[in-house]
Amino acid sequence: MNVYIKNILRFCIIILLQVLILNKITLRWWSEPSGFPIFIPYVYPLFILLLPFETPVWALLIMGFILGTTVDTFMNTAGMHACATILIAYLRTNVLSALLPRNLSEYTGQHPNIKTMGWMPFLVYSAFLIILHHFVFFTIELWNLSNIGFLLLKVAASAITSMLFIIVYLLLFTRQGTARI
Repeated sequence: MNVYIKNILRFCIIILLQVLILNKITLRWWSEPSGFPIFIPYVYPLFILLLPFETPVWALLIMGFILGTTVDTFMNTAGMHACATILIAYLRTNVLSALLPRNLSEYTGQHPNIKTMGWMPFLVYSAFLIILHHFVFFTIELWNLSNIGFLLLKVAASAITSMLFIIVYLLLFTRQGTARI
């Protein structure tokens, strides 16, 4: 399948998954109603994480803006998702360069996945960028650092839940180490 069609299909699936299912799920990890903040797992940054290695930074920034703006439109969040997504799109190449043993130009025609990178490097790569995304998003959402404990708790809980959903997505759409979507 053409890489462009594959990525457009992945974009649509991830946006539909985020908007129609995950945005409707509000999770509490504590039983008491006021004990823990309600949060939504955000898996839409996975689209940026799964783009091919040779994707230039300018294209990542444009796709990050489109992805973030699309989610902002559905969630009425006025650019908060776009800001966080553009940041991880900008840093993605540097994180991959730090984690991979070879230069990114040697991975022509490939994209970051479990088969290319292995489980541990891929989980470190995705967890780092997901935590960074969530930290930026929730910092903008709360708009102050006076209650840093609340912010860190919200980031940690959301990142853990998002990573669990990302692992489920990878297991569902990965067949014997090769990505299907």
